Amino acid sequence: MSALSLLKNRNILVTGGAGYIGSHTSRQLVNAGCNVVVVDNFYSGNRWAVPKEAILIEGDAGDLGLISRLLSEHRIEAVIHFAGHIVVPESVADPLKYHQNNTCCSLNLITACIRRGIHNFVFSSSAAVYGIPTQIPAEETAQTAPINPYGRSKLMTEWMLEDTANSFSSVPGNATPQQDRFRYVALRYFNVAGASQDGALGQATPDATHLIKVACEAACGKRESIQIYGTDYPTPDGTCIRDYIHVEDLAQAHLLALAHLFAGGSSEILNCGYGIGFSVREILDAVKKVSGVNFRIIETERRLGDPPALISDPQRIKKLFAWRPMLQDIHLICESAYKWEKRLN
Repeated sequence: MSALSLLKNRNILVTGGAGYIGSHTSRQLVNAGCNVVVVDNFYSGNRWAVPKEAILIEGDAGDLGLISRLLSEHRIEAVIHFAGHIVVPESVADPLKYHQNNTCCSLNLITACIRRGIHNFVFSSSAAVYGIPTQIPAEETAQTAPINPYGRSKLMTEWMLEDTANSFSSVPGNATPQQDRFRYVALRYFNVAGASQDGALGQATPDATHLIKVACEAACGKRESIQIYGTDYPTPDGTCIRDYIHVEDLAQAHLLALAHLFAGGSSEILNCGYGIGFSVREILDAVKKVSGVNFRIIETERRLGDPPALISDPQRIKKLFAWRPMLQDIHLICESAYKWEKRLN
């Protein structure tokens, strides 16, 4: 029996389900037979991206009253929490915005889950919690030392989840079955990119800062040029190195995390990447190749909050969930992103 068969007819709340990763995951949940409720305030999400089979509620994931009502009315059994701000330079310039929206909203959401007896929680975390890793590739046991407020906001939510889960298991004489205790899976994303293979979904975030998205905009003529922020990093070509993961492979990881929790699995923190690093220059070359467009590149100073290299060690998620990425090819990722960007013209 497939692990995903455990998801059939389950009632799932997805915060931020109108966003880039949330919409891909919501569609996979629907296809797996889940009853999906999406809550989104449309700060960066789009109504059209939500599957028509899902129930869509406009609202804030940190609205304790609203979330408590939704959990009860829709008999929610698990929450996948995507909602949050994600732009690293902005977090450096306006840290309180990130702690309000990412940290405080997560606190309210977790509180609502505990009050309503919802004990299965999947969290959209980030490799930014590692900061400048002491080891490459980074394992989940690596020291967490974020160097920007975005990464700190994600790590603080991980700590809240860990403390909440520990509070259930540390009570003396607690004979509560494992599946009835609060448990979570925090997925630490590396760089998410690409679009769905059928062309129905992709990244449509206004003023996006993700490299592949921005490069595809340049290839489509939506930008006059693209900037390389820093060419003096301690890497082979002087530009930052990142681990890129296709959004559909990442969405699949969320479904496997849910199945793990519904099967009574323990709380986990897991990397989501391919374990392969590409420099900024290599990515720009790949986008030029798939698009056939020689767009203009401008070299400029480093940005605040950018570590030289971030590459995952994904062995744990592969072993624990039998996760088998199907789209692990940087040119395929770039090509799907480029085709999507052309459709947005």
